[in-house]
Amino acid sequence: MDTLKETFFEVLGSMMPLTVAIIVLQFTMISMPTDLFIQFILGAVMATVGIYLFLLGVQVGLSPVGEMIGSALSKTRNIYLIVIFGFLLGFVVTVAEPGVQVLSQQVDIVSDGDVSSFILILFVSIGVGFSVAFALLRIVFNISLLLLLSIGYTIIFILALWAPANFVPISLDAGGATTGAMAVPFILALGVGLTSVLRGKASSGDSFGLIALASIGPVISVLLLGVMYG
Repeated sequence: MDTLKETFFEVLGSMMPLTVAIIVLQFTMISMPTDLFIQFILGAVMATVGIYLFLLGVQVGLSPVGEMIGSALSKTRNIYLIVIFGFLLGFVVTVAEPGVQVLSQQVDIVSDGDVSSFILILFVSIGVGFSVAFALLRIVFNISLLLLLSIGYTIIFILALWAPANFVPISLDAGGATTGAMAVPFILALGVGLTSVLRGKASSGDSFGLIALASIGPVISVLLLGVMYG
């Protein structure tokens, strides 16, 4: 019951400032058509309800399951299983990420179908999959996060020199789109579960940094897509 109330007031506190600001502008500066204003109010209500149900689902289902999967993988002590399932989980959670879906549709429209939404989602998901796999290996072998980030961004800068100019902003947006409400809780919980078994709760802070690594993969994969198109 406490979770229901806390989540409701968190969502309400997030949505109310924007809604109130638009209402104030409507009666002071904008004066949008009545039907459009009513659509906005209805959309704000539906968005509030939708975000509330989504966050509730994340807290009740996604996060506990992600942590349990991470714990189960670490108990196997099988590096190959950790890598394979890390890749698969990173791939499928990215396919389900709403931000990636929106980005792929916009790129499809702007490029007149030259870069289809299917191809972009595929490459972005593959990039996140590999990133999550490497991030889990970082936890297992206690590799420096700074080292991996430095290598990753060096590869990005090199690929940016070879890829067509219009693919560079798309790749950077792809990295941001993957850090959405679907992927972040699950990937973080996966890392927490893995770390808590391998090195105990005291070292669970090592699970952070997964999102930073996960956002590098899609940037690299989209730049590689650009090199192929170029």
